[in-house]
Amino acid sequence: MEQDKKLYTISVFTENQVGLLNRIAIIFTRRGLNLESVSSSASAMPGIHKMNFSLHGDRDTLEKVIKQIEKCIDVLRAFLYTDDEIVYQEIALYKVPTVRLLDEPNLERIIREHNARILEITRDYTIIEKSGHETETQALYELLKQYDIQQFIRSGRICVTKSPTEHFTHFLEEQEARGRQRSGSDKE
Repeated sequence: MEQDKKLYTISVFTENQVGLLNRIAIIFTRRGLNLESVSSSASAMPGIHKMNFSLHGDRDTLEKVIKQIEKCIDVLRAFLYTDDEIVYQEIALYKVPTVRLLDEPNLERIIREHNARILEITRDYTIIEKSGHETETQALYELLKQYDIQQFIRSGRICVTKSPTEHFTHFLEEQEARGRQRSGSDKE
């Protein structure tokens, strides 16, 4: 059996409960899986949060991980995606000395060529923002290193599916239909 160790994204829909991220992280740790990135926020559905985990692995192992994650009490549903099934981005922030921005004409050109933007300028530092894939944010980092980067951080991957509707919405509709069927059979 061929083990396709490639980058996957796991999206987990949850209730927003204390300690849940830790319980999910333990599932990855027990299987020796290293997370490349983690992001979490409220979803489009009120009261539901979405966590995204990106990691390298093989499909069989990660499908087993999904089943384990779904056993957590506060997890509603989890999904496994490849990069061609989602649209994803990251955001990176770079802090460079303002004097370098003023004295180095190439720095402004690099910022423009990479479609980055300046968020804040003070006498001491300038904050630059770049959104894109990891390769894009890393490429800008490599160029900015020569300008004495003071700080750098990149967010976790955020994503939406290429599907016309969220897969979690289908799950909720199925749950509601089952509930209606049970209610109808209880009345008989």
